[in-house]
Amino acid sequence: MKIGFIGLGIMGRPMSKNLLKAGHELVVFDFNKDAVADVASCGAKAAANSAEVARECSVIITMLPNSPHVRSVALGEGGIAENAAEGTILIDMSSIDPVESKKIGAELARKGIRMMDAPVSGGEPKAIDGTLSVMVGGAKEDFDKYYDMLMVMAGSVVYVGELGSGNVAKLANQMVVACNISAVAEALTFAKKAGTDPELVYQAIRGGLAGSTVMDAKAPMMLAGNYKPGFRIELHIKDLTNALNAAHAVNSPAPMTAQMMEEMQFLKAAGYEKCDHDSLVKYYEILSGTSIVKED
Repeated sequence: MKIGFIGLGIMGRPMSKNLLKAGHELVVFDFNKDAVADVASCGAKAAANSAEVARECSVIITMLPNSPHVRSVALGEGGIAENAAEGTILIDMSSIDPVESKKIGAELARKGIRMMDAPVSGGEPKAIDGTLSVMVGGAKEDFDKYYDMLMVMAGSVVYVGELGSGNVAKLANQMVVACNISAVAEALTFAKKAGTDPELVYQAIRGGLAGSTVMDAKAPMMLAGNYKPGFRIELHIKDLTNALNAAHAVNSPAPMTAQMMEEMQFLKAAGYEKCDHDSLVKYYEILSGTSIVKED
């Protein structure tokens, strides 16, 4: 299959390489010329701009930072709507506001261009391994048609519903993850303040109802003082901004998400925005005057 791929960042670059490994023909574009050259060295054709991708490919994947970037590539000057043939499908794998996904999809539909939103979860390691979780919104027949292609980049690809539903699922994921990380940080800080080894508390509770994938991924990092980013605070802020906007648009209360936003904004103000979101423990460290980091 000939596929256009626009957006070769931390996630897009390994995802595009997995498509190449599976035998797909790729035409790629990114403003980062080094990223384009890297993927081209693996067999992709380098395009000069998004318009060239749209003219050459009837299947186009975008993996971009946020809603305005997707709107610009899809509907802006020199974008997909101006240059793609009728019958083209845009599979947007970015994590954006689902309200905006629906608006962009409606405008593309007037040009005879279909759209699915298919955001991913799993971060760079799973993008490299091709084991991402993909949440898809759009027409079911399009999902069925492109399922195998998406599975090249993923460990699971799940149909959620109409266009916008993929990003609803992704934002729900980010809401749960943020609350979970913060709860782990708060609980382990409490343990330390109470005079109990937080690492032993983690080991004691991880097998019970409190245990979770998030706890097992982030508690060891907190205890080691490891804030090397897998998913940065600033990116989680972007997702929570979209989550709150989407929640407000449908009158759905989101008080815990709002609290998580305030904690992350506190850390951004303190200079931790480039750190992994496990650095939420720094919020509790600053408030309590106590660190849970293991001493050598």
